[in-house]
Amino acid sequence: MIEIEKRLAIQDLLFEYASCLDGDRLEEWLDLFVEECVYKIIPKQNVTLGLPVTLMLCENKNMLRDRIVSLRQANEYSIHTDKHIIGQFNIKKEPEKKSFMVEANYALFQTDNEGNGSLYSFGSYFDEVAFDNNVPKFLCKTVIVDNWSIPHMLSTPI
Repeated sequence: MIEIEKRLAIQDLLFEYASCLDGDRLEEWLDLFVEECVYKIIPKQNVTLGLPVTLMLCENKNMLRDRIVSLRQANEYSIHTDKHIIGQFNIKKEPEKKSFMVEANYALFQTDNEGNGSLYSFGSYFDEVAFDNNVPKFLCKTVIVDNWSIPHMLSTPI
């Protein structure tokens, strides 16, 4: 059984993750990860077929930082607003590890500058979360997208 304080802290981490992305607070979003983190977005079809190809792969926090700098200063992409909906989550603790495995479904809606909204992506988050001084952080965040044919360019994290 997972302590209620840890469960609530992990829930807060998931909701802060969505809030930072939805509010375009990408620099704050970085603070939710440990330095030696992994962030990847993988189509569900690739997972099913055992193919390692990702849509996005950052193997440490510096790669995430570079992605944000690129978004802020170099990339051209359609400006949009994100709204994440994160469903009920499941937490598992492996006895031999100090981290928690967290699984949650998500849906991501996007609205463009003209006010047109659509379902952009949906799937599942598979996270490994560890506590550092009682603060949960992502060691690994794997986004499995069910709709791997994303309707627009993948520019911002999901």
